[in-house]
Amino acid sequence: MKVLVSSCIMGENCKYNGKNNKNEKVIEYLQGKEVVCVCPELLAGMSSPRPCAEIVDGCVYNEYGECIDSEYRKGVALALEKIKNEGIEFAILQSRSPTCGVNKIYDGTFSGRLISGQGLFAAALDKNGYKVIDVEDFLTQITSQRQEK
Repeated sequence: MKVLVSSCIMGENCKYNGKNNKNEKVIEYLQGKEVVCVCPELLAGMSSPRPCAEIVDGCVYNEYGECIDSEYRKGVALALEKIKNEGIEFAILQSRSPTCGVNKIYDGTFSGRLISGQGLFAAALDKNGYKVIDVEDFLTQITSQRQEK
């Protein structure tokens, strides 16, 4: 089984704030499985840390009002290219990210308000037939599976 995972979930310091979203429960679940880690932002050459970014009317802007959509779309294209022949069974992506958010993203006001929507990479994966799962939903799934046993 090959699983695509947001690099920050695996502990890589690639978030906008220079930190990660390391998740020991996900890492434990993935023991013995082939893991493909991807961070579209790093693939596009963005630094970590970098200014916070959100999607506004379908385009990515940073917190200073600069349109950085082309950089984000470049990262998505590079990530898709990286995984195209990998035989990925499903993807576990970081919640709320402008690239990896699966169910909700920030509303573009930089106020912390969430709206329904997908990040650019999650949407591209979905469009290309990959099964995408928000890390929070994934944790709920594996917790309920363990309780059933």
